[in-house]
Amino acid sequence: MSWVFWVLAAITIAGGMATVLVRRLVHAALGAAAAFAGLALLYLSLDAQFAGFAQLMVYVGAVTILILFAILMTQSGELNQPEGLKKAVFSPGSFWGLLLAALVFAVLGFAVNNSQAALAVATGASASAEPTATVASIGQALVGNYVLPLEIVALILTAALIGAVVIALHEKGEAQ
Repeated sequence: MSWVFWVLAAITIAGGMATVLVRRLVHAALGAAAAFAGLALLYLSLDAQFAGFAQLMVYVGAVTILILFAILMTQSGELNQPEGLKKAVFSPGSFWGLLLAALVFAVLGFAVNNSQAALAVATGASASAEPTATVASIGQALVGNYVLPLEIVALILTAALIGAVVIALHEKGEAQ
């Protein structure tokens, strides 16, 4: 493994840790953006261009901005915690969270390891075969065969965005 992988992995892990450990929600959102960006760069370093660019556009762009707007619109700067927990670094359930995360990691690692071995046995080739799907072929399929589902999803997302704005404006009007 190259040093680029280790740097990107460190950025991703540091962003994830910052997301769950900092006290200010804006800083947590920026930590999540760093974790999303690190993951996108890991995808790009593995030659998964579509997944990497989708990660950049959807998570780093849209989701992070949505989280920041939600934080700023609700004017909630810090997490509300009882006085006894404000000095604690970890929450009382952090042990169980770490145990669950380790369990999920072990199950996913086992599944990935077995699926690569099964793929190599079934195809008679190595598990690191060159992928056939490229960004260009996915783009051609989206604007070719799947243009109607793509437009329907775009309309649904637009309607959801307009509905969220209307609800936010309605609730803000009631608060005044």
